[in-house]
Amino acid sequence: MSLLDAEKSAAELAKLEAELDPEMQFRPLGVHAGWLVAGLLFVLSCFHYYTAGFGLLPEVTHRGIHLAFVLGLIFLVFPFRRMKASELPKSSLLYPLGISIVDWLLAIGAVVSSLYVPWVYQDLVFRIGNPDPADWIMGTIMIVVLLEATRRAVGIALPIIATCLMIYALYGPYLPGVFAHPGNTWKSVVNHLYLTSVGIYGIALGVVATYVFHYVLFGVLATRIGLGRLFIDIATAVAGRFSGGPAKVSIFASGLFGMISGSSIANTVTVGSLTIPMMIRIGYPRHFAAAVESTAATGGQITPPIMGAAAFLMVEYLGLPYQTIILAAIVPACMHFFGVFCQVHFEAKKLGMQGIPVAELPEWRTVLKRDWPVAAPLLVLLMVLFSNYTPYLAAFWGITTCITIGLTNRNALVAVGMVLVLGAAILLGVLNEWSGLLLIIGACIAVSVWWTIADKLEGRERLIQMADAFVLGAKYAISVGGAAATVGIIVGIVTLTGIGFKLSVIITTASGLLANGFGSVLPVWLFDAPGLTLFFTLVLTAIVCLMLGAGVPTTPTYIIMVTIAQPALGMLGVAPLVSHFFVFYYGVLADITPPVALAAYAGASMAGADPFKTGNTAFRLAMAKALVPFVFVYSPAMLLVTKEFTWPIFVETTAGCVVGIVLLAAALTGYGLAFMRTWERLLLFVASVMVISPNRTATIVGLLLAVPVVAHQVQLWRTGREQAKPMVVVPS
Repeated sequence: MSLLDAEKSAAELAKLEAELDPEMQFRPLGVHAGWLVAGLLFVLSCFHYYTAGFGLLPEVTHRGIHLAFVLGLIFLVFPFRRMKASELPKSSLLYPLGISIVDWLLAIGAVVSSLYVPWVYQDLVFRIGNPDPADWIMGTIMIVVLLEATRRAVGIALPIIATCLMIYALYGPYLPGVFAHPGNTWKSVVNHLYLTSVGIYGIALGVVATYVFHYVLFGVLATRIGLGRLFIDIATAVAGRFSGGPAKVSIFASGLFGMISGSSIANTVTVGSLTIPMMIRIGYPRHFAAAVESTAATGGQITPPIMGAAAFLMVEYLGLPYQTIILAAIVPACMHFFGVFCQVHFEAKKLGMQGIPVAELPEWRTVLKRDWPVAAPLLVLLMVLFSNYTPYLAAFWGITTCITIGLTNRNALVAVGMVLVLGAAILLGVLNEWSGLLLIIGACIAVSVWWTIADKLEGRERLIQMADAFVLGAKYAISVGGAAATVGIIVGIVTLTGIGFKLSVIITTASGLLANGFGSVLPVWLFDAPGLTLFFTLVLTAIVCLMLGAGVPTTPTYIIMVTIAQPALGMLGVAPLVSHFFVFYYGVLADITPPVALAAYAGASMAGADPFKTGNTAFRLAMAKALVPFVFVYSPAMLLVTKEFTWPIFVETTAGCVVGIVLLAAALTGYGLAFMRTWERLLLFVASVMVISPNRTATIVGLLLAVPVVAHQVQLWRTGREQAKPMVVVPS
């Protein structure tokens, strides 16, 4: 693929994503406004790129500058309501550069109120708790513009939650029962949310400004230089020839692409633009093809090393190294993809599908020989990350390598040189020293500039491509930046009123009542009273995560659940790392859970399928992901880094989980080695849940229940009865 073809493909994918992702539905801009916005986005990316490599600014200053850019740009990029390209207003007195004067005023108000706190920060020590009029007036402006910016960028659900909680903080004395509290004045609410580090300028905003932005930018650059294409081609070469090949390609490609992208919708669009048509072509129903891609794509959010924003939030909340979070995520992520793979395989056998003809498949040796240099940025990022440097320094060098590889047209010698030089700098311990930093950056810039000038035909296009990636990376990041600041309002109200603890008490009390009700029915060897209470607490927490995630992006869902529901798990003795992973996984699952399954609906739009049917099928395909969090709560050894880890426990837990997932996939599909009767599916479903259970007795009982079903399936397979007839691939 030539550079121009790649550029065209990137533009087409960006257009498709803008149509399907609510966070990418930007306003049409005229020429002058477009250049202004692009310039500001480019400056924002450069600011984060520079600070990642040369040192962060003081905490409040860094967050304030980030927030000023983010909120100001949201009002310039996102319209009050969604607009079509044909609705571009002409420049006039009320629409300077084609943007409403109201939006310009809101942008200015957002910038001024964002920078006010860093400007007066030294004096705030004496005013927190007793703000000056200017303080709470600026805070009021900030809250208003922040809620409106978030509504435009990510939808109405998050601002509604924040607004309801602020009303709760003001009118606590008038509420009944456990929800009553002494109440607050508006001035005290603004003081807490605006002037302290537990509100708008809290951890959520800090993580986005310090970590998330850099990894979003890295993902965009890595995709732009061809790493995403390499992953898709490798997955196609490896898995395409097998039964139901395109669906298996979708799983492998989405898992690999998820290593550099934390967005389920971006993953669905990029990988699905190739795999969904192929799945439909070989005979998969349209809704099933869309469901496979969207389910696999959501797995990208739990696939190391990037994992969206939640992994970096765990670093801050838990005080653990990022490497620990990555290691803990590996096995559960594999279980998710394995579960989807099993259902896809059984579905392909059930429908008698063939793979992609070998003549249409890329040859993996050819793909690697052609494109392996684009993997250098990911290798560099992992090298730096696992050498105990900060995550943002790792992102800095990953981005630097992307730029160098991109400008030198993916040259193999440059890729090898970058890896060797950075490896030597790591071994010598000079990677974060100014002298070593400047020397390596200078060499990268010199090589890139020389190569770009020497290649007169495509050098200019590559330079534009890298600059455009900086603009697009900032566009991707501003939505999550606004959402993170609004989540700061929610967290601030929770800490101000203590509602988080109250909700935890309600959840655990309700779970205790349910446990008492079911305890007399269930056998003691399966659940004792504390275990049953924990089980119902997990179920209620999971339901709340799914309900909340139906209208809120994954990262805000995770933060809210950590603030409100996670303490309930802590009260029952669940380790913090385990409970954080539990709420995170269910927040991700909400992307494919109806009625608001954004990733599934994106896939449905691409496949021309019914969205609700696609969402239901996607949720069925993700049942393994729904069960795995229960497994690592009861047996934390699966997360590798917990104190309960031992190899025997890990092997026993993981093996039981693998067997249970296979049984569950067969039960849900209705096919194993042959078509299943209803009684077989029901028996196998019960058996799978019991096998997945870390309770050894339950596992043995589950295996015994599966024996007659497996024996019957083997008998049918040997006699050749009830086998599916192969389908013929439809010519392209």
